Order: sequence, then structure tokens, then C-alpha cells
Amino acid sequence: MTVLLPAIAPVALIVLLGFIAARRLSWESKTLSQLVVYILSPALIVNSLYRTTLSSQSTVGLFLGFAIASLLLYLIVWLLGKLLRLQPILQKTLMATTLCSNAGNLGLPLNTFIYGEAGLERAVVYLIIAAVFVFTAIPPILRGDSLKSSFKLIFKLPLIWSIALGLILRALAVQLPPTLDKGLQQLGMAAIPVALILLGIQLANTPLRIGVYELCASGLRLLVAPLITFGVGRALQLEGLDLQVLVLQSAMPVAVNSVVLVAEFGGDPSLVARTVVVSTLSSFLTLPLVLWFSGRV
Repeated sequence: MTVLLPAIAPVALIVLLGFIAARRLSWESKTLSQLVVYILSPALIVNSLYRTTLSSQSTVGLFLGFAIASLLLYLIVWLLGKLLRLQPILQKTLMATTLCSNAGNLGLPLNTFIYGEAGLERAVVYLIIAAVFVFTAIPPILRGDSLKSSFKLIFKLPLIWSIALGLILRALAVQLPPTLDKGLQQLGMAAIPVALILLGIQLANTPLRIGVYELCASGLRLLVAPLITFGVGRALQLEGLDLQVLVLQSAMPVAVNSVVLVAEFGGDPSLVARTVVVSTLSSFLTLPLVLWFSGRV
């Protein structure tokens, strides 16, 4: 377990710096959030797709692994809601915290520190699949609405356009001018530390309260999700980095943007916010276990 410390420690350190900065400085998390969402993350996605050497087999494997595992998690939460006779608002909240993982702010840097550039390539593909799922499937699930409003939202964000640009550059084998190439690469590299600092700021601004719901919801996200994903990955005969990155990304804590989705489309935002904090803090204990398990098996 101690060999995993060098990978976890840098991530924890940057998050801690963001936490301290939020307590000592008058930083606006909204400004940093917009910087990550509208500039740095799109640059990271374009840069990664532009340079990726990931095979179509690995891409399809990650897509199928994510899709099947998400469907199984959805069914588990649905069955729990029926068996425990949960109120609709509580079931929607549990659905959001179970299906939305922090594959970006925490998943990308952690995969980079542990698996290097090859891990980052796969983690970005997972993030793209997860982001499209979050903004197209989650709103209808929470609100029971059509996909029309979800597609309107996704086309307003830079995510879909950065994916399209990266794929076009790669398909056409475009060689960017050295200055533009270097600038794009540096912007993409900045996304990881800034996202971790933002995560620390968000943790500092969210009250910590540990109850039965927060613990159970965190357990579903941090332990049940990676176990199911591991089983799905083995059933799909995924091996090596494909399986390891798929499982690690599925073991991430609840995503911060789940608070926004619940507030907009249905659920209890305060419960989600507390679960984000509890699951994120707990993840520094569970992620080494997931890494050890996936590495041994």
C-alpha cells in the first residue's frame, strides 16, 4: 500500500493548498470554475485527442465498460428505492450521487500521476464518455423530461466542440504550427492543477456533516461502483491499463457538478453537497484499496 503514496500525495497536496487558499484568500470559486470549464478542460481534451495513440479497441472497451456499469448502478439504485420505499426526492438524489463521478477534477490528475501519459489518454476518453452521459442522460432521469433540453445544454458547453475539434485534427492528421501546438499543450497541462485547487476551494466552502445517507451514498460511489465496473471489465475481457483506468475512474468520489444537476432537475442539493465532501475525503482512504486490488488481480 505504501507504494501508492507517491501517487496519492501530490493530488492530496494540491487539494489541500486549494482548501487553505479558500480559507486565507478571497478567491471566487466561480471564476476558477469557468476557467476550467470553458478554457483549460477543452484545451486538455483537444490536446489529448490530437496526440492520442489510443486504439479503437481500447476506446470501444472503455465505452462499453462505462455504459454497462452505469446501467447496472442505475438498476441497483432503482431497486434500493423500491425495497426501502424511498421518497422520490431521496431516490433522485441517490441516483445523482451514484452515477456522477469526479472523473475530471480528481480522475485525470490521479491517472496521470499513477499511469503517466498512457493512463491520461484513457482517462480523457472515459471523461468524455462520462460527460456526455451526465449532460444527456442524468437530466431526463432526474426530471423525467425529454432529451431535447439536455441536447440544448450540451451544445451550449464547449465540451462537444472540443471533442469535435480534437477528432477532426486527428482524423485529418493536421500539424499545428509549433507556437500554437505548444500553447495548446501548456493550457491542457494547466487544467489538472487548477482543477485540483478548485476542488480544494469547493471542499472548504461546503459544510461537513456525516449521516447515514452520506455514508451509504459514499459507499455506493466509492466501493460498489468500482466492484461492479471491475466485474464488467473482466466480462468484456479488458486487460492492463484499459481495465485499471476504467476501474480507477469508476472509483472516484461524487462529482461537484452533481449539485448543479440536482438543483436544476430534481433532488436535494444539500444532501448532494454533503455527500460530495464525505465521499471526496473518504476517497483518499478507498482509492489506495481500489488501486491495490486492481493491481493484484
